[in-house]
Amino acid sequence: MNRRDFLGSAAVGAAALTAAETLLTSEPAEAIPMSATKMPPVPRTERRGDMPYRALGKTGEMVSIIGLGGFHIGKQTEESSSIRIIHTAIDSGVNFMDNCWDYHDGLSELRMGKALAGSRRDKVFLMTKIDGRPKSVAAKQIDESLARLRTDRVDLLQFHEILRYEDPDRIFAPDGAIHAAIEAQKAGKVRFIGFTGHKNPSIHLEMFKVADSHGFHFDTVQHPVNVMDAHFRSFTRNVIPVSAAHGTATLGMKTFGDHFILDHVKKSGAASAVQLLHFGMSQPLSVLITGCDSLAVLSQALHAAKTFKPMTVAEQDALLAKTKVAASQGKYELFKTSERFDSTAQHPEWLGNMG
Repeated sequence: MNRRDFLGSAAVGAAALTAAETLLTSEPAEAIPMSATKMPPVPRTERRGDMPYRALGKTGEMVSIIGLGGFHIGKQTEESSSIRIIHTAIDSGVNFMDNCWDYHDGLSELRMGKALAGSRRDKVFLMTKIDGRPKSVAAKQIDESLARLRTDRVDLLQFHEILRYEDPDRIFAPDGAIHAAIEAQKAGKVRFIGFTGHKNPSIHLEMFKVADSHGFHFDTVQHPVNVMDAHFRSFTRNVIPVSAAHGTATLGMKTFGDHFILDHVKKSGAASAVQLLHFGMSQPLSVLITGCDSLAVLSQALHAAKTFKPMTVAEQDALLAKTKVAASQGKYELFKTSERFDSTAQHPEWLGNMG
């Protein structure tokens, strides 16, 4: 992106940021139906066989609408089971691979590295994340991830768990992790750069604001997208319009809320697992990353992709109406309301010490 393009997108992004911040401070905002929220269009989509693919922001890449979550491929007792899930996903058209330096103490990256050995590496868009906030710690984690993944580059590197209001300033500090990522990008170790988080949309907006002040453009942003999110600290309502204004691709996650959202909607009869996936796919995101810890769960995700037809706004409103009461206090989105899913809170040493 040249300077003129950046300044143009930054101006549009600043306007979107102001609108989003206003929405966040407006109490009725979370209660209005999705049809009353002005959302950007869905990214360009094309179907190849049974799998839809979408444009990834301004990167020029097309990624599968389903992404294979990295945490869940480190849960199997046998390594061969993890590799079988990864191979089946790729052979079925999934080209977006998610991972992280800290998943299962590196086991997820090690298993994915083995699974991608040979020709499969060039068939996928490989993403991983790092926790380090200081430049030195981030650089070390980047190199460790590359070694585990058995590759000389990742397609996307993301700053993991932007959960605290100080995280953006730590990333962009003079000795912050952004400088390690940029150097890795210049060295050919990293193609694109993004960030993730699941705690509060206002922290994501702060990350955009700090990046804008440093003249930096994020290629991607990852956050929760699900049928509960629209009613409580909504990333979908508040962050996606800002991301789109910046030309930043949205990566959705936590469709099932680990299992808490899925368990509730199935018990209440509000929706099925496939309907939850279809709701996520109907949002203006590039890829919906979902954890598949078995071939059966992977098959369910592949079926959702094969049968996907965008939900109408009326259909989305009807589904959200069924989850409004249950979602209002974040009871089933524990990643927003507790530290249960905050790995860097449980292991602050992964962040590293600044200065």
